[in-house]
Amino acid sequence: MSSPSALAPCLALLLSLMLALGSLIGGAIPPAWAEFQGVDYTLTNQNGQDFSGQQLAQTSFAGAQGRGARFAGADLHGAILTQAAFPKADFSGADLSDVLMDKVDFSGANFHNAVLRGVIASGSSFSGADVTGADFSDALIDRADQRALCRDASGTNPTTGVDTRLSLNCG
Repeated sequence: MSSPSALAPCLALLLSLMLALGSLIGGAIPPAWAEFQGVDYTLTNQNGQDFSGQQLAQTSFAGAQGRGARFAGADLHGAILTQAAFPKADFSGADLSDVLMDKVDFSGANFHNAVLRGVIASGSSFSGADVTGADFSDALIDRADQRALCRDASGTNPTTGVDTRLSLNCG
């Protein structure tokens, strides 16, 4: 992981490029990313913090460290978690719909019954993550991660009623 001062210009450039790309292709970038309105935890240390049940929609955790952080039941809809590290974090029952979570370390994280509809998680690591009952409908994840998640995927999301294996397009 690069130093926070080195990541700041990269994150700003990434967000600018996403917005420019969205305007070029007819606004395909979700509105939550186009109009940032949440709290800014960019490049902060949130290791072990408890955000359980909090309203964190459209919040930025870009480049943040969140080892063991708790987001159980939190609303993170439209949040930005790009280039961050959340190993062993608890996202059980959280709404992560439309979250930008590319290049994030989610190793050993708990996504039990979480909603991850429409996330962009390219380049992220879900090694050892618990996705029992998670809904990944319309998610963009790397093929290798998809295959690995399918090995242990099971359950049905209690919020959306979607089968985890079906949402991951497991064969």
